[in-house]
Formats: sequence, C-alpha cells, structure tokens
Amino acid sequence: MLIRVGDTDFPLPRPPQVLEVGFGDGRFTAQLARLYPDWQILGVEISAGSVARALKRFRREGIGNVQVYHGEALFALRNLVAPHSLQRVYVNFPDPWPKAKHEHNRLLQQAFFRRLSTRLADGGELLLTTDHEQYWQFAQAEGRASGLFEVETPPPPEHHLTTKYALKWKEQGRRFYHAVFRKIAEDPNPWLPLPRYPMPHALMSGTLPELHSFEKNVVRFEGGTAVLLEATRTLGPEGGYYFHTHIEEEDLIQDVLLEARPSAHGLYVGISRFGAPLSTAGVRAAVEWLVGWLEGQGLRVVQRSY
Repeated sequence: MLIRVGDTDFPLPRPPQVLEVGFGDGRFTAQLARLYPDWQILGVEISAGSVARALKRFRREGIGNVQVYHGEALFALRNLVAPHSLQRVYVNFPDPWPKAKHEHNRLLQQAFFRRLSTRLADGGELLLTTDHEQYWQFAQAEGRASGLFEVETPPPPEHHLTTKYALKWKEQGRRFYHAVFRKIAEDPNPWLPLPRYPMPHALMSGTLPELHSFEKNVVRFEGGTAVLLEATRTLGPEGGYYFHTHIEEEDLIQDVLLEARPSAHGLYVGISRFGAPLSTAGVRAAVEWLVGWLEGQGLRVVQRSY
C-alpha cells in the first residue's frame, strides 16, 4: 500500500489496473480488494479525513493491493496512471453540483472522457453509481458527445450500494442510478504528464527592503495564474520574507511559500520546500516575478536558475 501526499513520483511502484475516484471511508475499496486480490487498485480522494479513515481500515483488514493518493482525480489520472493501463474506473456517488451555475465543476464532462480514453485499455470501462438522476443523465450526454464511449444503464450492482452514503440513503428510500461507459475509441491528442522543472531560484545582491505592506499581485502565465497574496517577515537576526502564493494551472492547484532570505552565497530567492511543492511552470513564473519585483526594489541578480 502506498500513500502519496503533495509530492508525487511517476510511475507508481505497481501500475494500477483499477481506479476509484472518491473512495470515502474505503469500505467499497476494501470490498473490491478482497473480491479481486489480483487487481492493483488506485484510490483517489480529496478529503484528508477520509484518507486517514480508509488507510486505518486497509491496515486493520490486511489489504495490500490498494494504493492511495490524496488529491485531485485529474492530477492523479494524468500523472500516476500510464496510458492504456486501466481496465476499470469506479465513480460512486460523486458530488452532483446540482445548481446549473456549478455544472462546470462536475467531474464527468466531455473533457474528462477524452482524457480518460487515453488511460483506459481497449474496451475499458467507467462505472458510475449515483442517487442524483440529473447528474446521471448529464454524464451520459457528455460521454456520448465525446464520441469515444458507448453507454449502457443497467441496474446498479448490489455491492455498489455498500458505500457509506448508499447505506445511509437506502434507509431514506432514495433511488439509485447506474451507467457503464465503455471505451470504443481514443482521443488522438496525447495527454502527457505534467512537466517538472528544477526548483527555480536566483541569487541576488543587496539589502532586502523593509516591507510595511505588500499588495496582492497577480501573475498570468500560459496555462494558469499565480497570485502572491501576502508577505510575512521571518524570525531571526538575519531576517527574510515568506510570500504566500496561490497557483492554479491545468489539473493542479497549489498554495506554496516563496522565500527571500540571506544565505552563504548571497540573497536566496526561490520556492521554500515547505509542504513538498511540485516545481511547475506556475512556480517558475511566480519566482521569476518575485525576482523582477526585488530588482525594482534595488537588488541585483547575481545568478538565475529558472
């Protein structure tokens, strides 16, 4: 079993054959793992509390064919799953985002189906189970519109109704809906893993300015946006600053700390390793902006590494 939080390496030690998106407390995942001990299952979940509960369950039940990723499904699908490697994907009771203005947040849209087609083997399937009829119909329309999947709507298998929410909603008498999306073609555009870069930084000479205020700055780059939100003085006699930065780019959202601090070789300006950030194009753009801003405060670049 493997947990990935923050930093991620590609590929996983045991390539997954099955992906579950949003595994909650892990009871359905555990059932799958027991029913199919030869499967290698990758579970993806954005809730840290759910990840902790699921891991406790897997360890208690001695399950060893499940790997766990704490984060977004699209990021995991893109960076942790090899092309044509998945036989099956499970999506049980996803957030339906019921308001029309929030439909763009739904997972099962045409863009997702196009990307998923590059990770599924020929004939591979996505199985959706939900209690939300409108989302069920929406997902079918999106899957068919992609031109890459055929869709069937059999009754939900009974073991799909053993999740935490399904058991709760069974007692309330809710109706359940099921759909099977079977790959029949593939998007011709390859979906490559997110590019990685060396940790961007620069060495500068001069004296850091005394910052009494710092206004939010928006940095736009190809594929996303970085927002430097605030600056915080570090403790210690030498002094320095952390810059809280929010970065949004394709399939990835990060809150990172940039730093400007004295070092043995000059003033270091770059990304802090706090929180195991991923060094992406967005991080590089944010560091480049910060270096330029400090140049405007009278500092001079001695060496750049970005």
